[in-house]
Order: sequence, then structure tokens, then C-alpha cells
Amino acid sequence: MADEDQVGRRHRGARLVQLVGIAVVVMVGSLLISHLLGTGGGSSAATAPPPVAEHSPGRPIVIPKAPAGSTLVATVHATIPGYATAKSKKPSVSIKPTWHGETSALPVIRTTAGWVDLRLPQRPNGLTAWVKDSDVTFSSTPYKILIDLAKRQLILFKHQQLTAAFPAGIGTAADPTPTGQFFVAFFAAPPSAGYGPFVMVTSGHSNAISDWESSGDALMAIHGPLGEDSAIGTTGALVSHGCVRLHLADLKQLRKIPAGTPIEVVAS
Repeated sequence: MADEDQVGRRHRGARLVQLVGIAVVVMVGSLLISHLLGTGGGSSAATAPPPVAEHSPGRPIVIPKAPAGSTLVATVHATIPGYATAKSKKPSVSIKPTWHGETSALPVIRTTAGWVDLRLPQRPNGLTAWVKDSDVTFSSTPYKILIDLAKRQLILFKHQQLTAAFPAGIGTAADPTPTGQFFVAFFAAPPSAGYGPFVMVTSGHSNAISDWESSGDALMAIHGPLGEDSAIGTTGALVSHGCVRLHLADLKQLRKIPAGTPIEVVAS
């Protein structure tokens, strides 16, 4: 009888272990299915996660408004895709976080929900692309530079108010200064004293020269007179290969201007 009870207890114990094992398997399987379906373990009904916009990885993006008379500037921090339109499915260009080793700070041309249209520094002149607003950070610049080739002047605006006008040495008829919409790309160290304390590199490219001194490009820059002070005088002159030359005292007044500031070059 004792042996039978012991056998019975062993049989009941084995059956309990078997039932517990089945329960564990069922529970683990249920959790696995819940995990694969994206449901919570405390609910028997599958609940789909809320949709998240592709351009907003976990945080809402509000495109700031630039102060009146200012331009919104987008800074790129990693290589991002650029699109021909805000509705394009495939990117048309890759936008890198640096250009010639300097941070890409690009002026915003226009915006729409979730997107900003940016001016780019690469050839050809006038290249633009739409990017997702979550791919960039924003700042603003109150300045704008107008280069009037007919007047041979560089004119500086702040909050749309004219603040200064400088006589400028511009491109000759053989190597003219390109016209169009550009921006301040970055500031570089001068190659020699004649360039002044710095060189303001712009996003403009010469249409007459494709490879200046084997550099691989021919960028329009704003710098010192290179010994042409007397030629520039008070009325400006046709003296450069497409760059804009200023008297040193005038050039120094531009150092406060941030990257991304718009530059417009007009023929008249």
C-alpha cells in the first residue's frame, strides 16, 4: 500500500511537472507571438503601434521662423539625401556635413510640412535640394550681400536695411564674376598677405574657369585687393578672374557675417 501510494505520488508528480512544462511552453509561445505582433503581454487583443512619420524619428519637428528680415539657415550634421521635390521618392543628391572640410550651413529657400528646400554649394550654380526637416538643425542670419556688377559695388544689408556699400574689384570681360543666387560657404585663411586677414569663400563657381591653378574647381571668393587698391579706388574696377576684391578696411567689416548668409550677384 505504501509502495502504491509512493508510486501514485510519483505518477501525480510527473503529471504535475508535465502540466507545468506545457503551461510554460504555452506562456513563452504566447509572449513570443505577442512580441512578434507588437502587442503588450497584458492584453489579448493586438494593438498596432501608432504611425510615425518617416521624417520625424521619435520627436516632433517644428521648423522655426527666422526673425523679420532674416534668412533661415540649415546645418547638416551627417550625410543626408536631397530630393528634387518634397514629394520625390528617390533622392537626387547626397548632401555631406562638410564642404571643403568646413561645416555645411545652407540657406533655406522655402519650406513645406516636414521639408525644407536648401541652396547647395556644388556645381552647377543654382543647385538646390529638398531635405527632411529632421535631418538638419536651424539658425538664422540677419545679413544679405548684394554684388552689383554694373555699379561695381558690394552692398551689405542687415534686416533688409542697407548698412554699407563698398567699391569692388570684379571679374573682367574674359573671366566675369558669375551672376545668380549664392551664399557664404565658409571663411578660409589667406594664401598671402594681399588677400587680407581672411578669404570669404562663396558657393559661386566661375562659368569661365573650371580648374583654377589645378585646384579642381574655380570658386568665387571675396577677399582683399591683391595690390589693386588704386585700381579699385572709390568706383570699383574690372580687375579679377571672377572673385570680388575689396579694400582691406572694407573686407574686415564682413568677418561678422555667418556662413549661410545669402549672396545675390546681379548684372545691373
